[in-house]
Amino acid sequence: MSLSQPKAGPCILTPSPATTADRRPPVTAHDHYHQGHAHGHDHGHDHGEASELSETELRVRALQTILVEKGYVEPAALDAIVETYETKIGPHIGARIVARAWTTPAFRAALLADASKAAQPFGHKGRMGENLVALENTPDRHNIVVCTLCSCYPWDVLGLPPVWYKSFAYRSRVVKEPRAVLSEFGMTLPNETEIRIWDSTAEVRYLVLPIRPAGTEGWSEEQLARLVTRDSMIGTGIAATPAEIGI
Repeated sequence: MSLSQPKAGPCILTPSPATTADRRPPVTAHDHYHQGHAHGHDHGHDHGEASELSETELRVRALQTILVEKGYVEPAALDAIVETYETKIGPHIGARIVARAWTTPAFRAALLADASKAAQPFGHKGRMGENLVALENTPDRHNIVVCTLCSCYPWDVLGLPPVWYKSFAYRSRVVKEPRAVLSEFGMTLPNETEIRIWDSTAEVRYLVLPIRPAGTEGWSEEQLARLVTRDSMIGTGIAATPAEIGI
C-alpha cells in the first residue's frame, strides 16, 4: 500500500504499483485501526536512546523476565540473537545490496522486479513468510517506509529497527505530514518531488534504494556500501556523501 504526496500539502491516495505480493488496502491518514487493534500508545519521536522506556518496551521487558524465570529461554541465547542482528546483519547486508544495485544495472533491474529473489544471495530468507519489495528513489519521487500497525521491518537485511521507527509518533505522523517528519531528520525535499509512503506489513517488507551520491564514479561496491545509511534505506535519510565519511 502506498500514499502519495506530490507537493507540500496533505497526502492523497494513489494506486500502488502491481507486485507479486498482495498489499494491505489503502489507508487514510486517520485510519489507525487494523484487525481490531487500535494505535493508542503514546510515544515520543526519539531519534536516539529513549530516556524512558515506552509502554511497549516495558511489556517486552516484563515478558522477557517471565520467560527467563520459567526457564523457557536462556538470557545468553537472547543476547546472541540481538548481537547477531546488530553486528552481523543490519544494516550491513542492506548496504551491500544497495551498492550492488548502484554498480550493476542487471542486478538493479532484478532487485526492482523481485527483491526477495535478488536479495537471497546476501542472506535474505523471508523467515516469517514476508516478501521483500525494493523501492527506487529518483529526483522526482521519494519513498518512505512505515508500519502503521506495529513495527514490521526487514530484519534480515536491515537488522534491528530503530526506536523511533516503532514509536507511535512516527507511525501516525509520517502518513499525515511526511515533509515535516523528514525535516526533523534534516531532510528538505523540493515541493515538486512526489513523496510516497509505503505501509510495511507481516506479508510485505520494503527496502528503499537511495539515489547514488555524485562523485562516486568508479567506486567499488565496498566503498559505496560505506555511504549507505540505515535511514536512507527506510527513506528518512539520503546516502552519505564522500566528504561526510572522510573520502
